Amino acid sequence: MARRLARASHGRLPWIAALDDAGFASAGFADRAIAEIERALAEGAHGVKIYKSMGMELRRPDGAYVLPDDPVFEPIFAALARRGTTVYAHLAEPIAAWQPLDPQSPDYGYYKNNPAWYVHGRAGVPSKEAILAARDRLLEKNPRLRVVGCHLGSMEEDVDDVARRLDRYPNFAVDTAARVVHLMRQPREKVRAFLIRYQDRVLYGTDIGIIPGEDPSKVARKLEERYARDWAYFATAQEVEDEGHAVTGLALPPPVLRKLFRENAVRWVPGTLTAAEKRDP
Repeated sequence: MARRLARASHGRLPWIAALDDAGFASAGFADRAIAEIERALAEGAHGVKIYKSMGMELRRPDGAYVLPDDPVFEPIFAALARRGTTVYAHLAEPIAAWQPLDPQSPDYGYYKNNPAWYVHGRAGVPSKEAILAARDRLLEKNPRLRVVGCHLGSMEEDVDDVARRLDRYPNFAVDTAARVVHLMRQPREKVRAFLIRYQDRVLYGTDIGIIPGEDPSKVARKLEERYARDWAYFATAQEVEDEGHAVTGLALPPPVLRKLFRENAVRWVPGTLTAAEKRDP
């Protein structure tokens, strides 16, 4: 579907491929996966996504969960590093996935309605800390691999955790997709200082998508509303509200906003400059 949308947009919608990890236990998995990725990149994909199935869903026949730094994936990451291909990594989830449901949590509604990813009380599921530690080992083992951690790298509870990883791994950046509300729950000056200090390492994102059967006009309105809220939060000192929780906007400097909303994406995911932007920057 991403391939079709990219073609129909005549260059206005860059896209990335996804690693199909379902066959990880079969012989020749890495070679097949690399070949599939190469085909997608040849057809115009600008990166590759890996998913939270690593650590939270994939299991060996003995029941052991497969973490993102499992040796079975290493040839794939090594090949992507050699190629200079960006990896989008959605690994782990907010801590609420491992805790009792709490109506005060910004993630309450998601896990109430999406029990497949709610792992509280499930025997054997790796802890969030274990999954992120495996992600960190992946970054350390592949210092030339450019990785964007989706959803603030699943460290949305505290920007200090994100900062420690950004300091440790120069090949790592994060995006804000579906996690702006988590920034809003943290002290304003702390978040503002973080975004200014790491202004080259944070990419804006929404996590809003459309699936077959949805009304495109409703999705478009939702995207416009989310973008307007997020812009007000990042760019102004206005009061911004989310589900009854009101905060003062960050009023980030214009150069930081340009990096957050555009320039970092162009730099961290080369090739995402659209055809229209190339004509009229």
